[in-house]
Amino acid sequence: MAQVQRMSRMMIKTLRDDPADAETLSHKLLVRAGYVRRNAAGIWSWLPLGKKVLENVARVVREEMDAIGAQEVLLPALLPKEPYEATGRWEEYGAELFRLKDRKGADYLLGPTHEEIFTQLVKDQCTSYKDLPVILYQIQIKYRDEARPRSGILRGREFHMKDSYSFDTTDEGLAESYRLHREAYVRIFDRLGLRHKVVSAVSGAMGGSASEEFLAPAAAGEDTFVYCPSCDYAANTEAVTFAGGVPVDGSGHGPVEELDTPDTPTIETLAEHLGVPASATLKNLLVKVDGEIIAVGVPGDREVDLGKLEDHLAPAVVEMVTAEDFTGRPDLVRGYVGPQGLDKVRYIADPRVAPGTAWITGANQPDKHARNVVCGRDFQVDDYLDVVVVEEGDPCPRCGTGLKLDRAIEIGHIFQLGRKYTDAFQLDVLGQQGKPVRVTMGSYGIGVSRAVAALAEQTADDKGLCWPREIAPADVHVVAAGKALQTELALDVSEKLREAGLRVLVDDRAGVSPGVKFTDAELIGVPRILVAGRRSGEGVVELKDRRTGEREELTVEEAVARLTAE
Repeated sequence: MAQVQRMSRMMIKTLRDDPADAETLSHKLLVRAGYVRRNAAGIWSWLPLGKKVLENVARVVREEMDAIGAQEVLLPALLPKEPYEATGRWEEYGAELFRLKDRKGADYLLGPTHEEIFTQLVKDQCTSYKDLPVILYQIQIKYRDEARPRSGILRGREFHMKDSYSFDTTDEGLAESYRLHREAYVRIFDRLGLRHKVVSAVSGAMGGSASEEFLAPAAAGEDTFVYCPSCDYAANTEAVTFAGGVPVDGSGHGPVEELDTPDTPTIETLAEHLGVPASATLKNLLVKVDGEIIAVGVPGDREVDLGKLEDHLAPAVVEMVTAEDFTGRPDLVRGYVGPQGLDKVRYIADPRVAPGTAWITGANQPDKHARNVVCGRDFQVDDYLDVVVVEEGDPCPRCGTGLKLDRAIEIGHIFQLGRKYTDAFQLDVLGQQGKPVRVTMGSYGIGVSRAVAALAEQTADDKGLCWPREIAPADVHVVAAGKALQTELALDVSEKLREAGLRVLVDDRAGVSPGVKFTDAELIGVPRILVAGRRSGEGVVELKDRRTGEREELTVEEAVARLTAE
């Protein structure tokens, strides 16, 4: 709705200096421009300008969700324990879950996501195949007790999210609901002006099969993804899969040879001592899976991706071993573990540790390693799992070209959940044949508040924020650069712009220098700036494009016509 916001009457205070704890561009600028203020670690207040941007993002999301036939609801954020116990997520979420008790001692949580509650709602409301398919969504505050909330609103403990859920009677119906969401998400992020990539992902604690992330490339991103410069392959690093090592003929390798290798507990010290590349060694990482020690073998020049390992072994809890775990275990020699001596330990290996390959690895004795340790001859692999950290140059799983790495912010995630949650709550409807049919689900999320930060990261420049018009707090920022005459003209042109249907922010503050006003206009980042300055007496104003810096002088009538035509 068109309106004039007068800065003389608004609660807005800009800052010249960056917050001391700010590391990312969005954190610095959203605080400095008066969009948000910190209350506690990971908890933020949205001030008038910030609330408008947040609501503009939410409006675009609502319009596109409504366009695919989704229906908006609003479910509580304070939730009972029992539904999350039924799906196992009361425990699976671990320390990230905000848990609390009411005065009667009953357990509750603050909702991190709402699959369970939506499933119960549909079970209560839908009884026949005629009631389906249905897509429900909400824009709601979510809560996760992040261990290290940081980067301003990018990683908070309280955040705004759109979550939607599809309910279908067939797998084909689920695939269609998934397609509708995928296409809607592309439209949403295009309208918001967010550069984004759609990448293959893992489902993690959400469960289900097909899963894709929408990532906004940005230096401040906490997600690393890969993309292929030769084909359209793109994936979160945890979703990249290695095709598998090809077995080789290991008969030509000599017998296992024991080596004296004092003070070489790391791959780096071992490779230097022996004068061999790290890739010739076998690294054996010990971890605990639900309390049981297992070993993970990877080539010595690669690192174990614990996130991948956790995804493969979910819902089991994966932890690093500690010094105490070696007590009473003479078969485990810290720094010198080799798979050929792990009879009592489950051995998981990366596919690169293929049958017939020979390695230098620990000899299970202090200060000793072994050469010519052959997979399949001297040790057996219990399970092959792709668990190495992906590196730039690794072959594309689709075409073999060397992959590229980039950083990004996760702004959306879509899942084909299948029947994990409907099985937990026995969500059936009466089918066309008169028999019960188990419903299948999809889950689809967009980080609404995170999209604000991602946009700030992608569009800001060295002067401040620079919003796309669709989500900016105003269409035009009018600046009264001087005395009463300029203020009078600024207010007059602001009213004309409002009557023409534009949202206007006007800087009519008294006692503030023109230089400060110009600096604030660039910091706040409205896409068009209109200055009532030295030629105000002639009815001439200056129109500036915030992004390009281009300026031109126009009469008031010309400026109004130009801005309303955009």
